[in-house]
Amino acid sequence: MAYNEDLAQRIREELLGMPGFVEKKMFGGVGFLLGGNMACGVNKDELIVRVGPDEHENALSQPHVRVFDMTGKPMQGWIMVSPDGYTSDQDLKKWVQLGVAFARSLPPK
Repeated sequence: MAYNEDLAQRIREELLGMPGFVEKKMFGGVGFLLGGNMACGVNKDELIVRVGPDEHENALSQPHVRVFDMTGKPMQGWIMVSPDGYTSDQDLKKWVQLGVAFARSLPPK
């Protein structure tokens, strides 16, 4: 399994219809972009969320969340959420909306 297709579909359903929404294969999974800026993605069974530097520490304090680190170099402003952290639709929506808010705060590419 390259990435969790069920999770990707749940995210698609949250983002469909948003202006500038694009889905792109990346990092062995899939990324979801708004205005050319990544909001969130899926790698294996983990949800990747771009929360930005201001929300980084707060997000890391939440259960089932860890630093986004696929190369040995942790990325500030990015987190990974394990499956237990997005089981409910409400939990997934919270994470996706956090990523959307940060992506929308950036100028379009």
